Formats: sequence, structure tokens, C-alpha cells
Amino acid sequence: MTVQLPFVHAHPLEMAPLLRELQDDGVIHRVRTPVGDQAWLVTGYEQVRRLLTDERLGRSHPDPGNAARLGESVMLGGPMGNYDTEQADHARRRSLLQPHFSPRRMRELRPRVEELTTALLDDLARQGPPADLHRALALPLPIQVICELLGVPYADRDEFRAWSEAVGDVRDRARSEYGRTELSRYGRRLAARKREQPGNDVISRLCADGLDDDEVATLATNLLFAGHETTVVAIGMGVLCLLANPAQQRALAEDPGQVVAAVEEILRAPGRSGGGIPRYARTSMRIGEVTVQAGELVLLDNRAANHDPAVFPGPGRFDITRDGPGHLSFGHGAHYCIGAPLARIELRAVFAQLPARFPAMRLTVPAGQLPLRTGALTGGLTALPVEW
Repeated sequence: MTVQLPFVHAHPLEMAPLLRELQDDGVIHRVRTPVGDQAWLVTGYEQVRRLLTDERLGRSHPDPGNAARLGESVMLGGPMGNYDTEQADHARRRSLLQPHFSPRRMRELRPRVEELTTALLDDLARQGPPADLHRALALPLPIQVICELLGVPYADRDEFRAWSEAVGDVRDRARSEYGRTELSRYGRRLAARKREQPGNDVISRLCADGLDDDEVATLATNLLFAGHETTVVAIGMGVLCLLANPAQQRALAEDPGQVVAAVEEILRAPGRSGGGIPRYARTSMRIGEVTVQAGELVLLDNRAANHDPAVFPGPGRFDITRDGPGHLSFGHGAHYCIGAPLARIELRAVFAQLPARFPAMRLTVPAGQLPLRTGALTGGLTALPVEW
């Protein structure tokens, strides 16, 4: 039987029952993507982790116009990059960006992230309950941080947020392409402005590295998109994890020193899968008991892998003291998310402060009734109504 994506989830934090059945049945499964194309879905932790570093899989395709697609978004919906030079191109881009996310730069940024978090929580306390924590915290904090890091005017947030949402549309390719075009134009305007008035920010430093405006725009807008979209989702889902587990919420409120481990569990625990990380087989290869043919789409489901019971005992249980192997939410290997250190700084700032300052915080509606972003690449919540 070929399973049709997307999976139906009964709860925003839980793994879809059908996905759990597939995982119990094996590590690789034939599926049909939301746009109707055939693909292979890999759900086992060890297999996903290994395949994330397997050079026989890539993001490009020799015939991109006829390749299977996960969705209509131009970001992760289909093939990306030049098939002949993909690995070299990726290595060059990463070498250009890595210095801007070095441990030293992240240490320098941490106090500012903590300051921004405190200010948002001060505003939340002044305004009083009830509140939408999505609008009050999960959305503005990552936008403020990425703006300061890149050198993007915070006043432009409504524009680039709208373009980012368009880029991530998995159902409407024309809208996604429009968002990418507008973000690229915006990136070129930023690059031109930084050449005239450089500052202490990533875009200015990329310009100083000798890149042309098009390459600066591409790198900057990719960072702008990825650097706030995924963290917005992680903060919202992390708050939901805690509010749905009051004993864990109390434990973290009483001992904020547990925040490092708590953040890792927050990153692992949500089981909602969007289909996984898309890769294309560059040659025929065996995965489990299946032979994948060259050119076929392989979806590496890191969310399912994070709930593999062979690696994470009681994977549906949220436990901020959990030990064991690392989750795969940021990927693994050469494509490991370059912004992972920044995301962790933001999440640690939020979850070291929020539970301690608002220990009585609770949802105002059942978790299963929270509004979700459907049709969006990163998913997440559209509102998080709370009181305290």
C-alpha cells in the first residue's frame, strides 16, 4: 500500500497514528507526496542519521523539471542546485557563512538575546492576561534577533515576513516564486545599502568578503528566512510542550538551570511530521530491504526518527531530564543547520526566563484546538492563547 502524505495528526505535539504504524512496520516505506509524486519515506533513527551523511543522496537532480516533488515551495519542494557541482557549491557557501556563526560570535550575541527576551516578557507582564504568546514572544524575538545579526531594519519586518510566508507556501508555486523574487530584490537592496553604509553585521561582512550583490542577496535572504521561521515554530511548540506537561513546567520554573537539557527535549519532542528532509538518489542504492533507483525522491523523516522507540524510550513522553543520543531536528553531517547555535541561544533565553516568571501560565483552550499553520513549509502555530 502506498501512503498519501500529509499525515493526519490528532494533536499538534503527537506523532500521527499512521506514521507510528509505518515506523513499527519497518524503516522505509513507499509514499505519495502531497502533490501526487512517488517517494520513499525513511523513519528509523539510525537510517535517517546515516543517510543524512550519505553522498549518494543530494538536493539536486539531473532532470529537475521531471523530478518528483514534496510540495510546491521553491525552498524545499523540489530539486535545488547544480547537479554537477552541488557538493562543491554547498561547501563554498558554508565556508562563507561559518565565521558568522562561530562560537565567539554566538557568545557575544547571547547577552543581547537575553536582554531582548527580558524586554518582551516585561511587556507581557505589563499588559497582563490573557495574551497570545505567539504574537507577544514566539514571533517577535526571532525576528528581532535575526534583524540585528544580519543588519536588516526591524521596521521592514512586516514586508519580509509576508514574503517569507509566501516562499514557504507548499501548495501554491506561483505565490512561493513571488515570495522568493521579492526577497531576492530586497536582499539586493540591502547589499547595495551596506556597501555605502557598512555596519557590524553579517550582510556588511559578506559584502566586504568580495561577493557580488546577487550572492550576498541569496545568502542573506536564505538566512533571513531560515533564521526566524524555524525558531518561531520551535518557541511556540516548546511553550506548548511545557503547558501540556505541568509537572515538567513546574520543574523548569523551580530550577532554570535545567534549561540546556530542556531545550534539547523541546527540540526533539514534537512529533508532527511534514514529510521529512528531501533528497534525491544519485545512484541506485539499498535502504533497508528496498532498492532505491537513481533519481528517486527519498524523504528523511527526522521527526519520526526523533520518536524512534529503539533510541528514545517512551518517545511520546516529554521529559526535560532525558538522556541519550542527540535528536536530528537540525539534521546531521555536512548539512547540519548552520544556525543551530543561534536557535539554541534564543530557546535557552526563552525557557530560562518564561517558566520562572510565569509559573502559573496555562492554555485558555485545549491543545487539540490550537490553530495550526497548514500549507506552510515550517508549520507551527498561528496563535497561542494563554493566561496566568
